[in-house]
Order: sequence, then C-alpha cells, then structure tokens
Amino acid sequence: MRYTQYFVPTMREVPSEAETISHRLMLRAGMIRKIAAGIYTYLPLGLKVIRKVENIVRTEMNRTGAIELLMPAVQPGELWMESGRWKFYGKELLRFNDRHNRDYCFGPTHEEIITDLVRREFHSHKQLPVNFYQIQTKFRDEIRPRFGLMRGREFIMKDAYSFDVNDAGAEESYRKMYNAYNRIFKRCGLKFCGVEADSGSIGGSFSHEFMVLAHTGEDEVVTCRSCGYAANLERAEVANNITFNHDSQHSSPPAVEKIHTPEIKTIDDLTSFLKVPADAVLKTIILLADGEPVAALVRGDHDVNMAKLKTLLGAGILELADQETVERITGAPVGFAGPVGLNIRIIADNSIRNMSYMITGGNEKDIHLKNVSFKDFEVNEFADIRIIIPDDICPKCGGHIDFIRGIEVGHIFKLGTKYSESMKANFLNENDEESPFVMGCYGIGIGRTVAAAIEQHNDENGIIWPMPIAPFQVTILPLQVYQTEVMEAAEKLYRELTDNGIEVLIDDRDERAGVKFNDADLLGIPIRLTIGSRGIKEGIVELKIRWEQVSQNIPVEQAVSIICAKIREFDDQV
Repeated sequence: MRYTQYFVPTMREVPSEAETISHRLMLRAGMIRKIAAGIYTYLPLGLKVIRKVENIVRTEMNRTGAIELLMPAVQPGELWMESGRWKFYGKELLRFNDRHNRDYCFGPTHEEIITDLVRREFHSHKQLPVNFYQIQTKFRDEIRPRFGLMRGREFIMKDAYSFDVNDAGAEESYRKMYNAYNRIFKRCGLKFCGVEADSGSIGGSFSHEFMVLAHTGEDEVVTCRSCGYAANLERAEVANNITFNHDSQHSSPPAVEKIHTPEIKTIDDLTSFLKVPADAVLKTIILLADGEPVAALVRGDHDVNMAKLKTLLGAGILELADQETVERITGAPVGFAGPVGLNIRIIADNSIRNMSYMITGGNEKDIHLKNVSFKDFEVNEFADIRIIIPDDICPKCGGHIDFIRGIEVGHIFKLGTKYSESMKANFLNENDEESPFVMGCYGIGIGRTVAAAIEQHNDENGIIWPMPIAPFQVTILPLQVYQTEVMEAAEKLYRELTDNGIEVLIDDRDERAGVKFNDADLLGIPIRLTIGSRGIKEGIVELKIRWEQVSQNIPVEQAVSIICAKIREFDDQV
C-alpha cells in the first residue's frame, strides 16, 4: 500500500479527550475517530488491525469445531422477558419500540437469541454437543463511556455459545474454549493470564477472565507465586484460617460504653479521634439486596466485596442503601450504623470472628459504642465477603500473593441451565425424557484486544505492534522521493516484498525525513526499511526493528531475504 493512496490522518498533538495511552495513540495514529460518546468510526489502519485479530479468533474457533453464524443486532424484548433479564439487566440495555410499539433492544449479548434458535432446531441428544459463534457489533449503554475502545458503548465482540447434554459435556466444552483462548492471545503476541472471575450479569456457576497484563490496566489481578492461583479482585478468595474468639480472654467482660463522636462519620476520622487502630473497629454497611435491607460487617481496615456478597445473597441487584433508608433502619444518619439492636439480616466477614470488644456505630447521631462483643448482637451468617489485601495469603496453598494490573479482553462462563430452564429449551435425552440444555458462553472484545495490545506495547514515540496483529509488517521509507535511484530501489523492494506475501506500506510522500521517521514510530509497524541516496550509492539500506534501539545497515540485494527470515522468526516465537 502506498501512503499517498491510503488514508492515515495522523495527529501531532495529544487529543485532550484521550485519557489512556491506547486512546491517545489510536487517535494520533489515525486508527479511530469519535462520532459520539463511546461510539467510533474505525479508520482503515484501525480496521486492518481489528481484522487481524478477528482472523486469529476465527481460525482458533473453527479449530475447536465451533460453527460460525450471524445473529441480528436488534432483539425482540419478549425473549429477554422470558429469560428474566429485561428488567434485571439495567439501563445498559438500550431499549426502544418499533412503529407497532413492540419492545426491542440493541443486543449487548446474545444468550436469549441463540437459546431460542437451539430450542427450535435441536430436539435430540444425538444432535449435541454444538457450539455456535459470531463476530458482531454489540451495544451497551455505559453510564460513563471512556478510554476509547477500552470502554465504549458500541463495540465488536466474538461471542460463542455451547450446548451440551450434561455437566460433564459442558465441562469439556468449557475446557476447549479455555485452551482456545490461550492460543488466541498467544498468537496475538500478548502477555496475558486466565483468572477466576465473577459471573456478573451473565450469570452461571463459574467463569474465567483473560487479562492482558499492563501497568495501565483498569483491573487488579491476584496471583500466587507458589501454586499459580490467579483471580481478579472481585473473585479472589480470602483464606479462612480464623477461629471464633468468643471474647474468651476476659472472665468478666467490660460493659458496653457510649462514646460521643460529634460529626465523626469515617473510619479514618474515628481512629484518629479515638487513637485506635482500624482493625479494632467494626464497620457496618447497610445495603439493599433486591430491595430488602441487609447489613454487612467487616473490620475497619477491610472493604466489602460487593460481587461476593451479591453472589452469596443470590441477589439480582445489590446496592448501598440511600440516606433515608439508613436512617429508617438504624435511627441514625449515615456513618453511625452498628449491629447492636439492628433488626435486619446480618452477614459478617470471617475476619471479624477473632475480634474482641469492638468499636461500632451506636445507631444514634454522633454516638459510637465501645466494648461491643458477640453477645451483644446476632450474626445470621459468617462468610468471605471482603476484598483481599496484600497482607493476605493464598487461599489455595497459603503462599505469598502478588497484585498485578490487567485489562480484560475475554471472558468465558459456565452457564449451566440458567437460560435453558427459564426459556424452556429442552431436548430428549437417551431415556427419551426432556432435559434442559447445559450451556456455556464465551466472549472476546475484539476492539479491547487491540487497545490492550497498545497499552502493553508502546513507548514515548508511539505504538509497537506485535508482528501477528500489525496493520503492515514492513514500512519502506524512501527519504529523497525526488531522486530516481532512491525511488527505483524503494519500488523494487516494495514489489519483491509484496510478491513474497509481506504486507508493506511505502511512504512515498514528499516529506522531510523527520516527519517520516516520527510517523513510522507512531504507527508502530514492526520493520522499518530506510532508503537514502548515500546508502544506495554504497549498496546498503537501513533496517530497524521497532522495539530495538539500534538499526543496522544491510546489503540492498539481501534485504528481501533478511526481512522474510525475520518475519518467519517472529512467527515462530508465537
């Protein structure tokens, strides 16, 4: 491809709207342009990279025996009502009515559509297992779209759905997808890990996220140095090595004492005011689980893990209670809630089992209580409901844990019969009895993968594409386009590389050398071949690998064979 005949509208200035490295570089490199909040046009260079990722995904999905189809983006609301997600999904679901006032939505995912298809077309265990996938545009009305393709509203996604006769078959389908995802992200040239994750609004019994590791990642990942345990922060278990204390060290327990704490509403303020450590304080959080009040108790130096608590409660929606609700339940403003005298369900984290004579909210304005013990209130259930911290140990082996940052690019779920039961999707098993399909679903954010690759591979000059997903493998920079010998050499190399199946961008613009070098670095094409008048006279050209500091001069007659060998070498590495 010739630069003068292509469309690469690079930008010199950093766009003010861009908050992340990938967003800035994709705008500056002329890969995307914003049309509305979270909605982008993919320009030619960006689309080339997206297609590269799609091709890798498609190849590996086909390799597993998955079958490609394409479902409609617009979905009838009645199917979502069948599954129970029409109201549960929330405002992220873009709903609208057609001219007949029928409910529709723009699909954020396709569990309902594929389940409807399979229940109509598959009736016998002899037709199973089956796994369908598509690569298609989705829409989720994010409350705060940001970071370019990292958290847009409209995005390209690969979603797959497996249907099996039983749990054993579903486990095998899940394993195939897990292995396929590992191959996909390895072939994309990315450093990544698969981690245990919360199933969220998709549902199901368990799931794994695939995280591209980058210090700019928006998610935290917990890993164990010893056993390889890995989970995102929402899912990470906390080792339960605590026994119930029962305040046994005191033969005559001290009486509960009221403390006047004017305008002291936060843990930091309270510990400073009382000159006590945070782990001596019991924090009481009032929440609404599907509208029903519940109290969560954690130590003052810990935080409630909303995902864990939501799963434990089996709640569709879990949210902090508003100020009015807190006052109605506790009799006090926000900041003074405590478990003593609280007449709602109380869930306590395991870590408070060994607390003795705690400081808690007093359920009165400007009042806290001192010397509170377990005899003063009743806990309905102890469970792991807090966020893991660096001082914790691995929940599997007791080893040392590390916290790293990552970007979610893929998520796989074992759904079980969540959708097949609610939508009455059944087949006849070996005994000619009706059984619900056992399902799994598997997603990859194509645009997010592209953005994550940039977050992982960049420097101060621009993008550094891994070879497998680079828009072009080689860029040729003739420095003096007005000199016949320079352009003849450049054109000859361009033809020969192209004839060898190499994707080449030749910068045939009449621009200064500095402009061409800067754009080449910004675009991040792996191999740069620079042709200048002095080098041509000496029979040499300059070869530069984008991620290497030093360039090298090579004979012009050997340039094609050297470049082909290097590309084969890069391919072998992934």
